[in-house]
Amino acid sequence: PGFKPSTPVVFCGLYPLDANDYESLRDSLNKLKLNDSSFTFENESSVALGLGYRCGFLGLLHLEIIQERLKREFGLDLVVTPPSVVYEITKTDLKKITLHNPADWPERTKIKEIKEPWIKATIFTPDTFLGSIIQLCTDKRGIQKDINFTGSRVMLEYFLPLNEVIFDFHDRLKSCSKGYASFDYEILEHRIGNLDKVSILVNGENVESLSFISHKDKAVYRGRLICKKLKESIPKQLFKIAIQAAIGSKIIARET
Repeated sequence: PGFKPSTPVVFCGLYPLDANDYESLRDSLNKLKLNDSSFTFENESSVALGLGYRCGFLGLLHLEIIQERLKREFGLDLVVTPPSVVYEITKTDLKKITLHNPADWPERTKIKEIKEPWIKATIFTPDTFLGSIIQLCTDKRGIQKDINFTGSRVMLEYFLPLNEVIFDFHDRLKSCSKGYASFDYEILEHRIGNLDKVSILVNGENVESLSFISHKDKAVYRGRLICKKLKESIPKQLFKIAIQAAIGSKIIARET
């Protein structure tokens, strides 16, 4: 009594590069789970990547450590999908679906409303870092609920969309507080959000595994960021290759 299981902050899919490694990936995850109770996983399948696991981590560093351990200790080559959360979509025929993977996103004309998970976040920090933490929460579409001072410590309570938290919130919080701020959260509810799916096109071909769901205000920024990174990581050719980010048929970012 008094202890509760730790809550995963980041979810992503782990798929074996070779489909024959699926069994050994399952065994490896079970072995890791024995000495790391904060790590969670469940079965998942993808059209492009085959059978794999949807895993929950405490943060991006935790994700990197698990990935590296699977590679070094168990000799597994893995494909890691971008981190994501679960959305609730109500279609125009009033049918409700839960969306784990951007690949299952229905046509825009068939969507009535989209709900995203929100969390109630509690942040403890020394008061010297208060300004930069409030700025970070505002950037992440946060709504301030409460602020309490006890001596030189501050307790902030914020409502935040989980979609904004999973990518780099924890890392940026630690950076702007020099590691002193601590962060805990609980899932609150699903709220209606102005969201859309951003597709990534390489040479005119839609690469489904790279698509992601984003708030419309952040879509252009994140689309540009991914196009820029892909431009650096794709081997150069003797002809032009267009790398584009698109919402539906509208191109929002491009690199060559």
